[in-house]
Amino acid sequence: MQTTPPVALVTGASSGIGRAAAFALADAGFAVVGTSRNAANVQPLAGVTFLDLDVASDKSVRSLVGEVIERFGRIDVLVNNAGVGAVGAGEESSIDQAKEVFDINVFGLMRMTNAVLPHMRAQRSGRVVNVASVLGLIPAPFQAVYAATKHAVEGYAESVDHELREHGVRMLLVEPAYTSTSFETSSLTPDSPLPVYAAQREIARDVLATALRTADAPDVVAKVIVAAATDAKPKLRYTAGPMAGRVSLMRRMVPSRAFDKQLRKLNRLAG
Repeated sequence: MQTTPPVALVTGASSGIGRAAAFALADAGFAVVGTSRNAANVQPLAGVTFLDLDVASDKSVRSLVGEVIERFGRIDVLVNNAGVGAVGAGEESSIDQAKEVFDINVFGLMRMTNAVLPHMRAQRSGRVVNVASVLGLIPAPFQAVYAATKHAVEGYAESVDHELREHGVRMLLVEPAYTSTSFETSSLTPDSPLPVYAAQREIARDVLATALRTADAPDVVAKVIVAAATDAKPKLRYTAGPMAGRVSLMRRMVPSRAFDKQLRKLNRLAG
């Protein structure tokens, strides 16, 4: 019988959803390790130990997971939250820039997952909770590269979940809609901007900024992350917040032509 608190590891925990999730997991009784590129600059959080991590570095990932196992003895929950946004037309991002976004949002998630799975399989228990997005379910004009990473996370997580269940481990998805964080200001801008997209790109930024002003608080997503980490019978997918629930339902139920028309209207696209 386990007598010590379960251990949760949260990537990208210095702010936003990650910080809220780290706090909520600590409040739920977990010993929490939060990560940041520079943990020394992170404001302390009760019940959370902050450590350095670069999810785009194999060496950093191996070192971090090894340190957590050495200090805490186990990892029961991994929350893959670290990520970066990208705003601009698909054509405006070079392949190198797209690789950068994928290296954090997709390959970083894979690195972390591969690093913790041997420990979880050995203890015959564990959950990997991936902070995905409803933009992994629907098109995202002028966020094509970002949406592509979230679509990739959806496919990867659902596939790996089937592989892991017999070993007592689950791979789960939390799907927020817009969340009130610094996402817009920290998103990458196109490294190959084209005049033909300039006007619509600014409209897209305005649409995003408007949506973020009335978006869900990070605490809303954090509560769902705790549910995914603790539910006795976990679901593969957890939508986070009312907008995410509506979008997920519409994607499944609304005919494609009608959905396409509404999406273009909401994004103020011509035609």
